[in-house]
Amino acid sequence: MLIKSRRGWELPESAVTPEAAFLSRRSVMAASAGLAAAATLGGGTPAEAAADPTADLYPARRNETYKVERPLTAEQVAANYNNFYEFGTSKQIARAAQALPIRPWTVKIDGLVEKPQTIDIDKLIRAMPLEERVYRFRCVEAWGMTVPWTGFPIKALMDMVQPLGSAKFVRMETFDTQSWAPGMRSPWYSWPYVEGLTIDEAAHDLAILVTGIYGKPVPPQHGAPLRLIVPWKYGFKSVKSIVRISFTEERPQSFWERLQGGEYGFWANVNPAVAHPRWSQATEELIGGGGRVPTQLFNGYGEYVAPLYRGRERERLWA
Repeated sequence: MLIKSRRGWELPESAVTPEAAFLSRRSVMAASAGLAAAATLGGGTPAEAAADPTADLYPARRNETYKVERPLTAEQVAANYNNFYEFGTSKQIARAAQALPIRPWTVKIDGLVEKPQTIDIDKLIRAMPLEERVYRFRCVEAWGMTVPWTGFPIKALMDMVQPLGSAKFVRMETFDTQSWAPGMRSPWYSWPYVEGLTIDEAAHDLAILVTGIYGKPVPPQHGAPLRLIVPWKYGFKSVKSIVRISFTEERPQSFWERLQGGEYGFWANVNPAVAHPRWSQATEELIGGGGRVPTQLFNGYGEYVAPLYRGRERERLWA
């Protein structure tokens, strides 16, 4: 990992990556093409929304604490440009992801907690303080979106299960079912998808567990019925379709870290001044026609999260 000495907020115009550096305009246009034909994959049809047992909770009240200066990404664009390797390596996996059976669904919460439990997803959602947050979303592949997520702070879940003082990390795991997730049959990957945060990162107000998007229950391609969003980190940290949350003393090894730790480490905080080994992170392409813009340190959330990393300067915070 190449660490540049220049700080992220001191990035000059000369450092801007050429438009074709990693994600070309042509690929963005291709992602947008055919959206009308795939419109029913957006947030679900009215009939599908009505079938969700928690549909009456949406849209939730918007929390305006974290302002975003960018316009929202169009719902149909966000719905049809996704990474979900369980269903394949293409960005156009929305249709395949509809095979994901999101009910019944339970979440096991265990490890170093006073109140371990396995809870039905609908009971969990109704027990939590749902609200809408508009966040920037930044993929490690140098593209971004602006999305209105609905969910609840991980801290609310922590209050419910009461982690022990010995708990230092939160490990999150997705499903492991090859029968309806064809991408999981690939021999190249070590399933299930696992991600983790420190206990302090998980307790931060910005870190949320998502149950909805665009004012509706979250659809399969976005990680239904429960996914993580940590907006100051690269998107691969935000594990989808969570079935287990464990509080541990040892740091978990994540899915991409197991596969290629030199490129995808544990921390994965966004920094424009630290290149990925195969492309620059100086700029990002706003999916849906927003053009190419400078990447912001911590994806623009540095004023809130930078204190989390004081004393950790020797660690690979940007990979």
